[in-house]
Amino acid sequence: MKPGIHPEYRPVVFRDKGADFAFLTRSTATSDQTIEWTDGDTYPVIDVQITSASHPFWTGTQRLLDTAGRVEKFRQKYARHGSPRPR
Repeated sequence: MKPGIHPEYRPVVFRDKGADFAFLTRSTATSDQTIEWTDGDTYPVIDVQITSASHPFWTGTQRLLDTAGRVEKFRQKYARHGSPRPR
């Protein structure tokens, strides 16, 4: 690697507050916030919204979408433009 052009690659904690889950890995991501990890060292922490602990694919839980409400919202939005042309 060419010296002086690459970001620092160091241990970073990624935390999912919604699932109360955190993991330590190496990354070039930076953060001003820090956290004391279980090994007693302090690492930068980056808060994320979705991890394997909270994603429906990994947890097996599905969120129900309000599809009827979406359809009605769509119809109301485009109702003023007239009815669709028959094909």
